[in-house]
Amino acid sequence: MELRARGWWLLYAAAVLVACARGDPASKSRSCGEVRQIYGAKGFSLSDVPQAEISGEHLRICPQGYTCCTSEMEGNLANRSRAELETALLEGSRALQATLAAQQRGFDDHFQRLLNDSERALQEAFPGAFGELYTQNAKAFRDLYAELRLYYGGANLHLQETLAEFWARLLERLFRQLHPQLLLPDDYLDCLGKQAEPLRPFGEAPRELRLRATRAFVAARAFVQGLGVAGDVVRKVAKVPLSPECSRAVMKLVYCAHCLGVPGARPCPDYCRNVLKGCLANQADLDAEWRNLLDSMVLITDKFWGPSGAESVIGGVHYWLAEAVNALQDNSDTLTAKVIQGCGNPKVNPQGPGPKEKWPRGKLALQERPPAGTLQKLVSEAKAQLRDAQDFWISLPGTLCSEKLAMSSASDERCWNGMAKGRYLPEVMGDGLANQINNPEVEVDITKPDMTIRQQIMQLKIMTNRLRGAYSGNDLDFQDASEGDDGSGSGSGEGCPDEVCGRKVGRKSASSRTPLTHALPGLSEREGQQTSAAARPLPHTSPLLLLGLALALPAAAPRGR
Repeated sequence: MELRARGWWLLYAAAVLVACARGDPASKSRSCGEVRQIYGAKGFSLSDVPQAEISGEHLRICPQGYTCCTSEMEGNLANRSRAELETALLEGSRALQATLAAQQRGFDDHFQRLLNDSERALQEAFPGAFGELYTQNAKAFRDLYAELRLYYGGANLHLQETLAEFWARLLERLFRQLHPQLLLPDDYLDCLGKQAEPLRPFGEAPRELRLRATRAFVAARAFVQGLGVAGDVVRKVAKVPLSPECSRAVMKLVYCAHCLGVPGARPCPDYCRNVLKGCLANQADLDAEWRNLLDSMVLITDKFWGPSGAESVIGGVHYWLAEAVNALQDNSDTLTAKVIQGCGNPKVNPQGPGPKEKWPRGKLALQERPPAGTLQKLVSEAKAQLRDAQDFWISLPGTLCSEKLAMSSASDERCWNGMAKGRYLPEVMGDGLANQINNPEVEVDITKPDMTIRQQIMQLKIMTNRLRGAYSGNDLDFQDASEGDDGSGSGSGEGCPDEVCGRKVGRKSASSRTPLTHALPGLSEREGQQTSAAARPLPHTSPLLLLGLALALPAAAPRGR
């Protein structure tokens, strides 16, 4: 009997050893203590967390092996993983937004300061040099600076017409001031404007200011607006929600290792990249137009230098105004004689004062101040930062994997591949929506692009076109490209008032005469008509048609899964 009992014991011990060797489930039940600790640290209740592994048939996202996660835990961790990735996206974009906003403030403050300094220099120097020639017309000069600010700030002004009207009205006022004893009806003043074309009463200053100011202000305005548009695109795209398929894939990437009892296993690098390339496929499609925008912005900074650059022109408007008034004083006698010769003798006003016996002959010679170097420093920093930001959209998956998702440093048997600890074998997908048709981790429908992101791609195209036009000295007169679904503009600084942005800012003339756009010396009637035509806004349907085409094209693509 004793031998028989001993034999049964040996058989039982052998059976236990065989069961262990074969991986009997009862022998594999492991403690969930580490998972409980991590789960509780995230603020969840531990009441439903098992003490040891349980069967995982109830799991809907993670592999259905033995697990430390209940259905409720899986749902909680899935929501948490989605929220963590969305937060990481917002934080990652916030740094770039802050950089672009700081650049925008810096450039806007500088350009505004240049214009303010120019006006201040005029107000200090002109009264002593020109006397009544300036003091009786000070409002005209103030209005000119106000309109230059409006234009720079984003108002839909045509700059050449603004300058033309300034010179035409200034000439009328000064001619009346020169001849207070004469009756000068509207038709006589019209004739005066036409005579000004060949006579050039202000010399070459109006033409020089027109050519230089157009290029300088257009370049400065487009650059600052470009910074605003770039920041708006980053802000709006960062708020695009993740798809349900992405949320499932991120849960599997981040927390399924915890559920399977291997919380220390970090995601394999290529596995993490495939998940995020699938999740951020639409964002990667911004890459081409984003690069075009930043390249155009870097290029247009070349227009900030030299005699026709923004630094010299915006800060030196008063130089050309001084030259113009100097020239008018020198030409006053010839101007009067030629105007009377061409337009006839105007009637004398019997109640008017007598003619001025002597025209004031003050002259003003202003010395150009060398640039302080502020703009050069701003441009140098901006170029470096814009170049660094060029791969922002396509580098997001790699950046988030390495900085936010605790990706493994190497792909080996120790990393998490989505099913267990082990190497990750699938190849890494390319960038963009079209390249995700065979993504093994995220189910992506390449025929359904995100509409918010497609709209932002169109905004980048519009702003790039404006910058390219500005590089050639042309204002394409598009509506502010940064106006989007929330109506927030991104002109320069605080932008321009609502009552002037987005519409033509007109000035009521003293009479119903045709505006004297042809009265600008150096600008012929034909040129005036051409610039007036160029000032007309492009049809508002054009961007919409382009947007419609952009949205329709993906629908025609071959259907994937």
